[in-house]
Amino acid sequence: MIPSPVDPRSRLAVALDFPAARPALDFVDRLEDSCHWFKVGMELYYAAGNHLIETLRGRGFEIFLDLKLHDIPNTVAGAVRSVTRTGASLLTIHASGGEAMIRAAAEAAAVPYAPKLLAVTVLTSMDAAELNRVGVSDSPARQVVRLAQLARQAGGPEMGMVCSAEEIAVLRAEVAPAPMLVVPGIRPAGAPLGDQRRVATPGAAIAAGASMLVVGRPITQAAEPAAAARAILEEIAQATAQSA
Repeated sequence: MIPSPVDPRSRLAVALDFPAARPALDFVDRLEDSCHWFKVGMELYYAAGNHLIETLRGRGFEIFLDLKLHDIPNTVAGAVRSVTRTGASLLTIHASGGEAMIRAAAEAAAVPYAPKLLAVTVLTSMDAAELNRVGVSDSPARQVVRLAQLARQAGGPEMGMVCSAEEIAVLRAEVAPAPMLVVPGIRPAGAPLGDQRRVATPGAAIAAGASMLVVGRPITQAAEPAAAARAILEEIAQATAQSA
């Protein structure tokens, strides 16, 4: 489950942002086995359900189930128990759900075959202005640290985090030296930003200390997705070698 520093495929999760199972599976075929991890988010999971997860697992892939659970503690704990039956390896919860919710999720995940939990801190689509509009006056970095500290305190040392590349260094310095840090908002040099605000190139994110990268549109919307994925894998490999 934990990304290997040797195999760059273990450090890339391709986001299957599709509205149904058939186009998602057709796309997986186009990747020509260049990828090992797939992120299934709310759009696809709500449309295709557990059958899709089972299909991907049956083909040997690892699944990052990005549901960003955020509800009362009892409901989130029940959702974690339900997800455990899917065989997903990673599952996201929102750190902003609070201490009791995080603790309930962690307790529900403390069983065999449960997914590793990742606490989402501040979405990479948000910047300081967006945070201010929802009542957070601190910078994204300070809010990320605050939520990560809460998640680690309530969820224990095994709790991973989701953050942008901009917060990797401060999280490793102020929260814990070696949590699993999953980083979305990855854009190869020159790629459109889309709705992302706090972004980085694959190489920069790995060099900063990311454990795993999440990449969607730069691969899913590429004319040749397998080639786009392999280019990112090569950048990950180079950055890993330079950081060793």
